[in-house]
Formats: sequence, structure tokens, C-alpha cells
Amino acid sequence: MRKAAARRSKILEILDEFNKVNVTELSEMFSVSEVTIRNDLDKLEKNKLLVRAHGGAFKTNNLALAVSEKKSINRDLKRLIGKVAVDLIQENDSIILDSGTTTFEIASNLGKFKEITVISNALDIVNNLAQFDNLKVYMPGGYLKEFSMSLVGPMAERNLKQLFCNKLFLGVDSIRTNVGFFTHHMEEAYLNQIMIDIAEEVIVVADSTKFKKTGLAFIQNFEHIDKLITDDGIEESDIAMLKKNNVEVLIAGKSE
Repeated sequence: MRKAAARRSKILEILDEFNKVNVTELSEMFSVSEVTIRNDLDKLEKNKLLVRAHGGAFKTNNLALAVSEKKSINRDLKRLIGKVAVDLIQENDSIILDSGTTTFEIASNLGKFKEITVISNALDIVNNLAQFDNLKVYMPGGYLKEFSMSLVGPMAERNLKQLFCNKLFLGVDSIRTNVGFFTHHMEEAYLNQIMIDIAEEVIVVADSTKFKKTGLAFIQNFEHIDKLITDDGIEESDIAMLKKNNVEVLIAGKSE
């Protein structure tokens, strides 16, 4: 037990210095199995001392992760949420896919449609959509925020205001009870507000951990949201809060 405690303490020291850790590297460093390291990381996550990711973990206070790093966090949950979101899309719909790792999973599942229009400000999503020849893809322009691989700024704002879509799929960084939805970047929050204004239906896609996180920039309150797709890790109190605010909750992976 003392060895395990000392090892976990050292893992936290490494995490504090480098912001992330890798299972294979820790296994070699401590001369223990990868299973042992994963158990260590699981226990530390339960104590909210880190956030588990595919192949390793991140610091809990490392809030604004790069999009490449965020893709490894809760990957399976995001895929399930993405599939539920696709079921809400109909032929000939026009949709907006906001930048984000969960909306990226929606983009990966659009090959079954004969024709839909997709608007997105995310370079990685547009690049992903290039594999399908059945889509009309529009980018609003703007300047690139490499951290999130998204286009923002006056050009993007002006061009979006001239459009309309049937459905907006909005990724968020944080959901605060009885307050609303947040992201880490002010430019993206304002662009999200415009997206909400031009959408007939607004659907937030967010895994349940987003209820435990914080964000700097306010996007909108719950009155402007029609649906939220999440996973079965959401707490009953949060479901009740959303329903009180007339937000329909769809839970990915939950059998009827």
C-alpha cells in the first residue's frame, strides 16, 4: 500500500510539471504493469485529482486543452453521442457543426445521407467531411485559432449572420446548473451566440463530465436550447434541472 501511495504521489508530481502523463511511460518508469498504472490513474480520477484520457491522463485544472488532446478524453462516450445526434438529422437538412471533439464525431457519421448542407467553422471537421461527396459544405471564414482549429472573428460573424439552418449541434466546455453553457474562449462564445440566433433548433452535445467543469466565456442560458445529448453519467438532479428549463434530454447508450 505504501508503494502504491508513493507511486501515485509521484504521478501527481509528474502531472503537475508536464500537464499530462502516459500509461506506457509510467509503466516503464516505475517498473510495474500498465494495468497497475491504469488502476492508479482510475483511483486518482475518482478523487478528482486528474482527468483520464486514452493512453494516459491530464491535470484537472488544465481546462483549455488543445483539440488534439481533447479528442482522447471520453472518446467512446463522444462517439455514442455523435451517433444519437445523427439520428436527429433528416435528408435535405441544413446543419451547423460547431468546432469541438463531439461534433467531430457527428461529422464522421454523415455518409448515409443523400444530400444535406453542413456549415462549420472548424478546419478538422471540414477536412473530415471531405471524405463524403454527398454534402454541401460551407465555411464562414475568419482567422484561425490553432488551439481549437476553428475560424473566428469579424468575417466569420458577418457571414454567419447571413445564413439560416435547421439544426445547430453545439459543443460546450462547461454546463453550470441554473446558469447555462460556457466555453473557454470569448471569440468562440460570441460566434456560438450567432449560431444559436440563426438556428431553427439548437442541440447541445456534451458528455456528462461537462457538468463538473468550468468555463470562462458565457454562451447562453438554457432558454435558448432545445435538446441536450449526453451519456448515462449525468446526475438525476441535472436532468431535472434541464427539464425544468424545457430542455429535452437524450441519453446516448441508454436502452429504452
